[in-house]
Order: sequence, then structure tokens, then C-alpha cells
Amino acid sequence: MEEKYITKVNGPVIMARGDGDFAMHEIVLVGDLKLLGEVINLDQKQATIQVYEDTTGLRIGEKVEGTQAPLSLTLGPGMIGNVYDGIQRPLSELKQREGDFISRGIRVESIDGEKRWSYTPIAKVGDVLQKGYFIGEVQETASVMHKIMYPNAKKVEIVEMKPEGEYTIHDVIAKVKDEDGNIEDVTMIQKWPVRNQRDYKKRLISNEPLMTGQRIIDTVFPIAKGGTAAIPGGFGTGKTVLQHQLAKWSDADIIVYVGCGERGNEMTEVLEDFPKLLDPRTNRPLMEKTVLIANTSNMPVAAREASIYTGITIAEYYRDMGYHVAIMADSTSRWAEALREISARLEEMPAEEGFPSYLSSRLSEFYGRAGMVENYNGTKGSVTIIGAVSPQGGDFSEPVTQNTKRFIHVFWALDRDLAYKRHYPAVNWMISYSEYAQRLEEWYLSHISLDFYENRREMLELLSEENGLIEISKVVGQDVLQDNKKLILKICQAIRSGFLAQNSMDEIDTYVPMEKQYRMMQTILLLYKNASKLIAKGIPISAINELGYFEEFAKLKYNIKNDELQKFDKIDEKFKNGLKKLEEEYRDHI
Repeated sequence: MEEKYITKVNGPVIMARGDGDFAMHEIVLVGDLKLLGEVINLDQKQATIQVYEDTTGLRIGEKVEGTQAPLSLTLGPGMIGNVYDGIQRPLSELKQREGDFISRGIRVESIDGEKRWSYTPIAKVGDVLQKGYFIGEVQETASVMHKIMYPNAKKVEIVEMKPEGEYTIHDVIAKVKDEDGNIEDVTMIQKWPVRNQRDYKKRLISNEPLMTGQRIIDTVFPIAKGGTAAIPGGFGTGKTVLQHQLAKWSDADIIVYVGCGERGNEMTEVLEDFPKLLDPRTNRPLMEKTVLIANTSNMPVAAREASIYTGITIAEYYRDMGYHVAIMADSTSRWAEALREISARLEEMPAEEGFPSYLSSRLSEFYGRAGMVENYNGTKGSVTIIGAVSPQGGDFSEPVTQNTKRFIHVFWALDRDLAYKRHYPAVNWMISYSEYAQRLEEWYLSHISLDFYENRREMLELLSEENGLIEISKVVGQDVLQDNKKLILKICQAIRSGFLAQNSMDEIDTYVPMEKQYRMMQTILLLYKNASKLIAKGIPISAINELGYFEEFAKLKYNIKNDELQKFDKIDEKFKNGLKKLEEEYRDHI
């Protein structure tokens, strides 16, 4: 066993010197408590190590032992529904052993090694396997069929296969022989270094939207499966609430939620909330397709830095089975702050605002692991990354936000003024964008309606024109505006309150299917076009306002259930007939 001895302790960063031969990113056991650490720098006989646990009490001269392995995850049946810390230690198991306060240096299995799973073989004796090929399957939860994959790159032949039955994750379920005649045991689990991207056969174009049930996302700023998005916003603008909504209601097969450096009470809310929720597609508990990683702000800073890689590695593993996975990182700003703290303790040259000069490359490495891919086993899977960004003071010009924008394709910018007006989600439609909108157009036209994108374009043009009219009215007042301009302000007010704003606490409005979103957009534009015709004929906007249709539209999201879309026909007819009747009343005055 290779060994060194502690020469310096600086928070989570320690220096160790000795004749032991360590490798970069090797996991080491630090001190008498055998705290988990990772080698991040080597200089002749001196190693710099970041420790994933609290270093209080470490002394100069204590031993550091090498493990000759990088930080790796144990991947296999039993991860779904689990809650891990940043280095894949199950918190439920730790609580059973330690109570509310966890001792340092404790080691537990990431996956229950004693639980027996009902295993069904897929491959048979004589089959030739390559990396990622399916050997068998296990019903991990009612929502997830876990595929057991051959983990290694070499080509092998199955020489022995266990029959269908009950096995633990450590039991040998198959024996394979390589081209040199070597025999290898295969179990249900595999190890994977967290900092290495899992490979795939081919990257595909992301041309299918991730449906979220949130109108301002699905209709206005859509994200593709395999895409990347950022949710920047200051304190109190609703980043965590929006990510919770996406985790609850998106049509991803698997959800990986990483609470990276957030406050403990927010993570507690997640842990209490998720087990009570139902997946709207299967009507099964949401935890049956969710993995939670809790690494709050009071946990060791180095583990916070590792938690992002833990989450993305788990996501890639399920992607390799052919699943569409969405990973929520809340928040990448806290992760960047962990990088900054470690960098400062390493006495590295700081860049802008003290962040390390490699912040950009780390963000690129993280978001670059998203994508829609073809796997070696012939399936198609995706990893969609949605990262929250917490710029101090809501300043989007700070380094983390600006560097993140270089590597993401969807920008859902949260606005403090909208949040204070209780407009949720507080996504500012004037500065947000989606680079997937054009790529997804064909899908929307073929699955929703041929006029969907034309309606979307008209709605965005109205909102854009409203922005200019608001600036003018601040100077000259609304009273001097022409009626057709006043109509735009009224219709956009209805769009903002009745379409863009969404109530996550309401049973009906919390999740809206795409068909209802389309009908809502169609109804408000129909109202606008018919009202515009009346104004063009000289009927005053005040008379149209008195009908109350703008206010009525704002309530449709509550009054029409998701399975009662036929009611929109009656609403459209009511609006049309009411405006026609108004035209007849004013005919003598025109």
C-alpha cells in the first residue's frame, strides 16, 4: 500500500509528502479516521489532496493511504428512489447507523448488497457481447426496468448464464470468455469513474422536445431532449420552485436531482415533497423514477464540487439503457463557489471575481455531457441538463452566468420584478431565449398543429410590441395612445396573467398538456383578431373592455380542466358572438 504523511492542512485541502506513489485523481484515505480524499496535484514527492469530509482535528504527520482507484460510482439496481450525498453515500443508511449526526470516515455500500432482485436473462450462452450489450433485466421499480449491461470494452462470448431467479447485486449472473480464453465473472453492478464521460456509439440531433407542462417553456422557450438549459435568477425569484416543477412534471423517464450547495431547508422540502408526488404519465409515485443527491451548503465544500459529477454519471448510466434522463443541478453557482474556495486554498492565480481560470472549461465539460445519443446496444437515450444559476444581486453579467451562456442553448432568465408581482414562473420573455425553437418546429407542426408556430410567432410579436408601448406610456401616458395600441396592452396583460403566469399550487394549472396550451394560445389570438376588426371600424376599446373577455380569459386556466378541451369551442364561440353583437349595437354610430 502506497503511503504519504500530512505536512499541511488548509481547510479541505491538505498536503502530504512521502515515498508513496500516488496518481492524479486517485482516491486516498486521510488520517487516523481514514477520511475520503482525492489527489488533485502532484509535485515530485508531494501530493495535494482535496478531502470530501470535514478535516477538523487532522494533525501533521498522520498517514495518507492510497487506494489505487479514482473516485468511482457503484452503478446497478437499487439507485432509483435513493437519496445520496455528494459522493454516493446513501443518507438513509447513514441515518440508520449514525442517527441525525453522521460520523466522519464512515463507509457504507452505495447500493443494498443484501436485497435480492428478480432477474430475467436476455442474452444466452454462445452470444457475443460488446460494451453496453444487455445481459438481463431487473424490475427496479414499477416505473423502471433496469437493464443489466456488459461493462467492458472488449468483445466476449457468454459461456455460462444463470437462469431466471432471485439474486443479489454481487451474485455472479454470467461468465464470459474473451478472445484470449480468459474467464470473467459478470454481476449486476459496474464501477465508473465520475470524472470520465460514459462513451456512446453516435451523437444524434436533438429534435424532440422535453415536455414539462409549463406553458412558458413548452410553447415559448422549449428545450429538446438531450438539450442544455440554465435558470439564472437572484434570491427569491423561484429557481428552485421551477426546477421542482420540471422534475415533477417533465416527461423524462428518469429524474436525477442534485441539490448542490443549497440551503438545508430547501433540500428538506424536496425530500419531504417528492415521496408524496405522483407521476402524471403512470400515476405511480414520482420517487419510482427519481434519484436525489443532497449536498447542502453546510456539507464539506469538496463533496459539493464532486456532487455534480456524481449526478451526471448516474444520468449517463440510465441513458445507456435507452432512457431519456433529465438532471436538475441546483445550483451551479454554489458548485462554482466550491471551485473558487478550493482554488484559493491551493493559492492558484484567480481570474474574474476570484473564480479560477478554468471555470469555463469545467462548465463546458459538465454541459458537454448532455445530448441525444445512439448507444452501443442499439437503443436511443438522452441526458438533458437543466442548471440553476444564482448570480449575486441578480447580476447576469457575473462570471458564472456569462460562462454558462456559452455552453447552453436555452436561457430561462428569472426577473425579480416579475417575482415581486407574484408572476410565476418569473421568466422574463424579453431576455430569455431558446435555440431549439427552430429545430423543434417540425415536431410541433406534426404533433400539435400546422399553425402552432405561426400562433407562437404572433404572440411573441405582441409581447415585444407591448414592451415598446409600455416605455412610451411611461413618458406620455396611456390615455394618448390610439385604441389599437391600447388593445395590444390589454391583450398582452391577458396573455401575461392567463398564459405566461402559472400557478404551481393549483391542481389544474400546475401541469398543462400541450394540447391545452395550444387551445389557450388560439383563443387569445382569436379574441385579439376579432377585437382588432371592431377597433378598425371605429368601436372604442372602452366598449370592448366592458365585455370582460380579457379578464375571463385569464381565468380559463383554472376553469377548464386538462381533459375538457371541448369547452374552448364554446368559449371561442362566446367571444366571437359577443363581439359581433357589440358591432351590431354600434352600427348606427359608425
